[in-house]
Amino acid sequence: MQRSGRPLADLSDGLVEPVPQVLVNVPIPQPERLAGCEEVWDAVRKAEAELGHEGRVLLRPSGTEPLVRVMVEARQEAQANAVAAQLAGVVEAALGRV
Repeated sequence: MQRSGRPLADLSDGLVEPVPQVLVNVPIPQPERLAGCEEVWDAVRKAEAELGHEGRVLLRPSGTEPLVRVMVEARQEAQANAVAAQLAGVVEAALGRV
């Protein structure tokens, strides 16, 4: 900023492209079981392959509530919603519902 004399907003313009992000909270009695659930991680790998470099997937147990958080980012909101819903369904089927 000092060298160019330009504000940070100008320098950072275009560096980050916002994409749709969907978060689904899946109530699970024992969310810590997520770590060892191969059925869920297989589904995550398939979803990541489907998204390619155009999105990302994050699953994690909540640190404060009995649930698993499923977050999906994709170029198209419809795709993010579809992938998040599909993964939430796998999580619920594999780990049970509260």
